Amino acid sequence: MVFDSSFLSKKGKIKKKEIEIVEKVTEDIINIGVNDRTITLFEGQYEVKNGMAYNSYVILDEQVVVMDTVDPRATQEWLKNLDEAVGTRRVDYLVIQHMEPDHGGSIVQLMERYPEMKLVGNAKTFQMFEQFFDVSSSDKMVTVKEGDILSVGKHTLQFFMAPMVHWPEVMVTYEQTEKVLFSADGFGKFGTRDAKEDWVQEARRYYINICGKYGMQVQALLKKASTLEINIICPLHGPVLTENLGYYIEKYNIWSSYEPEDEGVLIACASIHGHTLHTAEKMKEILEQKGAKKVVLMDLTREDLHEAVADAFRYRYLVLAAASYDAGVFPPMEDFLNKIKAKNYQKRMIGIIENGSWAPTAAKSMKSLLEGAKALTIVEPVVTIKSAMKTENISQLEALADALLKL
Repeated sequence: MVFDSSFLSKKGKIKKKEIEIVEKVTEDIINIGVNDRTITLFEGQYEVKNGMAYNSYVILDEQVVVMDTVDPRATQEWLKNLDEAVGTRRVDYLVIQHMEPDHGGSIVQLMERYPEMKLVGNAKTFQMFEQFFDVSSSDKMVTVKEGDILSVGKHTLQFFMAPMVHWPEVMVTYEQTEKVLFSADGFGKFGTRDAKEDWVQEARRYYINICGKYGMQVQALLKKASTLEINIICPLHGPVLTENLGYYIEKYNIWSSYEPEDEGVLIACASIHGHTLHTAEKMKEILEQKGAKKVVLMDLTREDLHEAVADAFRYRYLVLAAASYDAGVFPPMEDFLNKIKAKNYQKRMIGIIENGSWAPTAAKSMKSLLEGAKALTIVEPVVTIKSAMKTENISQLEALADALLKL
């Protein structure tokens, strides 16, 4: 099929000084998104020390197309960026790739500004549109399906459905002339576009915690993308990707197939009074002495839980060290295990260290929490510490390290 061409909250709005100038992707494609440097908690749960980027793009052609909007926190700043990009021209189309409020939150404001503008989305997009907004707009809706194209002059947009990456209505858009993939939440990351931080670290944390459950669906989308010649990837979060695209695509292939990215070991520790942490530190020392390529110890009671979740998927080996608590396991470990299981954790080797002063129950509880996960190997021996590590426990830790590293 070819087509010829409010809930803005004053609380939490980005201050004027945070406005970013528009950024050219190509001569005709402009990023009019906003870098939000004031947000510290994304989606109410993820720490974002370097803020968040809400990307939105304009395609300037015979007809003007806007690709997605931004979070209500940034509406006014985004509209100013839009004005800078389009001047006195009208917007002909808004392509809605994802209805989640950090991208769909400013749709109504754009509709009010351009009442003749057409909305481009799929059937599920418009079902969600009606759930979010009490606005009559059926006469403005252009419903597209897999492979449909929209010509707006020299640029031609082709739409590919990406259900459950990571909402059911998600689609991505391929611009055929300049070979640009507008990838929705795919290839996004935490942090502003200009954040001075490692892309892969924050992209991994973003992907695993937000999209990680849906590896099969991401694999399906990557298969579609493999048929396209892509020069530029324009995600809805983070920087536009213009070089070494194979590197980013391969990371997504690894993450979405649940294969280990690194041969190292994550020791995830939940300690009450410090004795379990002391044991975990000893385990780290032993693993390093025995030749483990990399060993990372994370204290689940003090460090970012979502970083620990991302690292669990990053490394081939996982050691769980936790205190017993209320005939179960210390809650920070329970939270951690619930989160990795919810994100479809699999294909890993796991060692267990438990601590209990009178009735150790952590190991049993941790095994129970992991039940139902795919292709996990619990490595013996399970090491039990009673209150504090003793000399005899060291040989048990060494035996566990040997068993892990032999697999």
